[in-house]
Amino acid sequence: MKALRKVVPYLRPFSGRLTLAGVAVLGSMVCGLAIPLVLQQILDGPVARRETGPLVWLLLAVAALGAAEALMFYVRRRLVAGPCTAIEARMRADLFAHLQRLPISFHDRWPSGQLLSRAVSDLATLRRYIAFSGIFLVVNTVTLVLGLVVLFVLAPVLGVITLICAAPLVVVSTQYESKYALLTRRAQDQGGDLATVVEESVLGVRVLKAFGRGPHLARRFAAQARELRGTEIAKVKMVAVLSGSIVLLPELGIAAQLLFGAFGVADGSMTVGTLVAGITVTAYLRWPTESIGWLLAETNQTETAAARYWEVREAEVTITDPERPRELPADGVGAVRFDGVRFAHEGAERDVLSSVDLELRPGETVALVGATGSGKSTLAMLVPRLADVSGGRVSVDGVDVRDLRLADLRSVVAMAFEEPVLFSASVRENVALGAPEVTDEQVREALRVAQAEEFVDRLPWGLDTRIGEEGLSLSGGQRQRLALARAVVGRPKVLVLDDPLSALDVHTEAEVERALRAVLTGVTALVVAHRPSTVRLADRVALLHQGRIAAVGTHEHLLKTSAAYRDQLSTEDEDRAEVAS
Repeated sequence: MKALRKVVPYLRPFSGRLTLAGVAVLGSMVCGLAIPLVLQQILDGPVARRETGPLVWLLLAVAALGAAEALMFYVRRRLVAGPCTAIEARMRADLFAHLQRLPISFHDRWPSGQLLSRAVSDLATLRRYIAFSGIFLVVNTVTLVLGLVVLFVLAPVLGVITLICAAPLVVVSTQYESKYALLTRRAQDQGGDLATVVEESVLGVRVLKAFGRGPHLARRFAAQARELRGTEIAKVKMVAVLSGSIVLLPELGIAAQLLFGAFGVADGSMTVGTLVAGITVTAYLRWPTESIGWLLAETNQTETAAARYWEVREAEVTITDPERPRELPADGVGAVRFDGVRFAHEGAERDVLSSVDLELRPGETVALVGATGSGKSTLAMLVPRLADVSGGRVSVDGVDVRDLRLADLRSVVAMAFEEPVLFSASVRENVALGAPEVTDEQVREALRVAQAEEFVDRLPWGLDTRIGEEGLSLSGGQRQRLALARAVVGRPKVLVLDDPLSALDVHTEAEVERALRAVLTGVTALVVAHRPSTVRLADRVALLHQGRIAAVGTHEHLLKTSAAYRDQLSTEDEDRAEVAS
């Protein structure tokens, strides 16, 4: 139960209420166990002596105990409702915050459906366990012990019979526990895979419809759903075997108690009241006894859910603030340097980048050109520390980016990606994501710089228009210009653009080019470029070849002096012409 123990710190603020909830449940169980004892007094007292006087008070005692039992169950529910939902909310918030801190490389490895299942279904399992199963596992175990004590006090033979019938349950439950845990983990992982398929099919519905691949994905989904169903049925079969054993053994115990009790009443060694009370206690213990197997199954399932949660929650955050952060110079101008930069993916044998040396002068735009897979996007991500160098250093205004607080670094370095990612929010919220404290006027200024204000004003509600999931209600050029506005709204000194003109048609490219000219004015910019039109916006061009900077110069200079650069641009032109045709 290692993973479940890690949840304890979340329980501590509510330990008082949860303890009271446990006490309330235990109290209700004690009231339930006390009723057979009153019943014994009724049968061996007023009923046996045919006296009706004391009967009223004993019946009132039964009613009072029943009312107290019901009240304590109600109190338990009221006590646990708030803390359990609060614990779930806090753990979910912590997981979400941790996901934001984890490096890009982590998200590249993990399917989104697996993360979603941990944040939703696994935490719901934990909440249910804290609210119900965990409390009852403890209380029902205590109740079983108390019930056995009561039986031994009433008649040792009744206690021995119950104990003999209960002992095999421990063996059966122990064997069942480990097997059920394996099935539970498999089912939860399969559920995560299924969630991934659903999410991808929804986000990629246009592609699926365009290629007529909806039925194919539906068959794939159905196959995975059948696998999950098979696992769930296997779990049900295991629970059925355990439940059958749990139901059978108490029934055999009651039969044995009736047999020995009848002989005891006949020879006078046991009263009728004692026999009835003993059988009533045993019947009362059926729920605690039957529930043990199910509660152990729930414990296994919750342990697996907790383990899945902590797999992500304890994933190492490799990009963090330094212990002794440095400050950027107050008169910083946005100078960027790559000194002997080397980068390799975790576990990879070959470096993506090796000994990269490049300088971006303040206010200069440098275009980064290279073949697909040469490491251009990787080099761009090193500036805002979306990834860290494996060797060498990247500096801004003479300070190694690893020596800066992430918040400080990303306040002076902004980035726009090849695929403009927008969120299901208003235009204002999407642009202000780049600088949360900006005013509407600053948002509008960023839209003007990005040549986006005109089309935003034509939207139904202007800045308040919600643009839909991933911005798919907008054209490619509109999405790209909003992404540029988001990048410049905080007035960064350094701007990193990862191929901002990719996948745009000729007319849209011209619109975004005009926006880029305005955006690049007065900032130090590194632009990953594939198109000659983007390269011409730059003051200098750096050619990245096989993980190294092979040549640096103006576009015209490199055309004259570098065969590799000419080949690269001609290849890009050919690819573009092929796509256009």
